[in-house]
Amino acid sequence: MSDEPVGGARHVAIIMDGNGRWAKRRGLPRAIGHKRGVEAVRTLVRSLEGTGIECLTLYAFSAENWKRPEEEVSDLMNLMRNFIRTDLEEFVKNGVRLKIVGDWRALDADIVAMLEDALERTAQGTHTVAVALNYGSQQEIAQAARAAGREGEITPEAIERHLFTADLPPVDLLIRTSGEVRLSNFLLWQMAYAEMIFVETLWPDFTPEHLKAALSDFAKRERRYGGR
Repeated sequence: MSDEPVGGARHVAIIMDGNGRWAKRRGLPRAIGHKRGVEAVRTLVRSLEGTGIECLTLYAFSAENWKRPEEEVSDLMNLMRNFIRTDLEEFVKNGVRLKIVGDWRALDADIVAMLEDALERTAQGTHTVAVALNYGSQQEIAQAARAAGREGEITPEAIERHLFTADLPPVDLLIRTSGEVRLSNFLLWQMAYAEMIFVETLWPDFTPEHLKAALSDFAKRERRYGGR
């Protein structure tokens, strides 16, 4: 990708959809689709320099994904373990700060320990990759409202202070792959004024060039934030 910033989006969020369909179309197990999806994440993160993106938030595992077959959930958790083991040093080297949003401390104890180590080791990174794990936006808003209420008046500002993303810039652009057109309980509060792009590409086939095209589309849009 070019060294010149593209599109002006500081915070991009992606619903990475289509791993299972990618595998099914090729007569492969869903686990292979998820593995290829991780490879797409790796390639995309490596391409962020020069895009102007300060934060990339990826929807990796929702609170509803526990309803999937036990074998598939186990495969996803093992992919997470392997990703941390193989990519953490690269994150540190490249100045990437890892952030986890969601109820990630409810995951298996070994994953929690790995994530705690990764968060500590990447804390000084200058740009952020946020990963949504065991995440649901309605649940997040409810707990933030409860926390705000304990402090006093419930206002938008008070709720925002208690969101998982309190230290991140507002979401500028949402991308969802695979042709599905819905938000799936992802960053509902944070995307109040975000632009949205839905692409037919299945996630394992999503490349830095697809991101560049989305950023170029974003740059042409006029954002009014409710005004004229």
